[in-house]
Amino acid sequence: MRRRALFLDRDGVINEDRGYVHAVEEFHWQDGIFEFVGAARRHGYLPVVVTNQSGIARGLYGEEDYAALTRWMCARFEAAGAAIERVYHCPFLPDAVRPEYRANHSWRKPEPGMLLAAAEQLNLDLGGSLMVGDRWSDVAAAAAASLKTIVIVGERSHETAPPALPSSVRLVRCASMGAVRDWFTDFAKLEGVISPHSKKMNSWSPP
Repeated sequence: MRRRALFLDRDGVINEDRGYVHAVEEFHWQDGIFEFVGAARRHGYLPVVVTNQSGIARGLYGEEDYAALTRWMCARFEAAGAAIERVYHCPFLPDAVRPEYRANHSWRKPEPGMLLAAAEQLNLDLGGSLMVGDRWSDVAAAAAASLKTIVIVGERSHETAPPALPSSVRLVRCASMGAVRDWFTDFAKLEGVISPHSKKMNSWSPP
C-alpha cells in the first residue's frame, strides 16, 4: 500500500530562514515544529525534508557542513518523538560559483524532482501527501508533483498565488508554524487516524 508523506522545506519551515544556515549555532527552531511533525507521524504521514541548498554551489559551505547539520537536526527530531523519514537536498545552481555544482537540475525547486524521487523510493501516494513551504517555489514543486494540499507559511502567505497554480490544489495559508500545527489538528480530525510507519531516516543527494 502506498503511504502518505508530509513534505517539509527546511529554512523558513523547520528553522528560521536567516540566510544560508549551515551550522548548529545558526539554527533556530520554529515554534511548534516538533509538535506538528510528531502529530503528522501519528496520523501516518512520513516526514520528508526537501531542501534547496544553493549555499553549497555558491561556495558558502560544503557538503560536509550540510551533512553534519542534517545529522544533528534529525537527532533532535528523533529525540522529540517526531523522527524524519528521509532528507533530500539539491546543491545545484545554474550560475554556481563552484563549477561541479553548475547545473539546471531537476531536483531544484520549483522543479518536482526531489518529491518524485521520494515517491519512487518510499512508495508514496503523492495525491494524498502534504507539503509545507515558505516560498512559491515550494508550492510550485508540490503542485507539479500532483500534491493536492499545500501549505504556505510566513509572510508570503498573504501574497496572491501564481496564476499557473492548478485549480485542483488546495492552498492553505498560515502566518506561522504554530498556525500550521493548529490547522493540522483540525485537518487530521477529518482524515482519521491510521497507524504510523517506520521511523528510520536516511539522507539522499541528487544523482
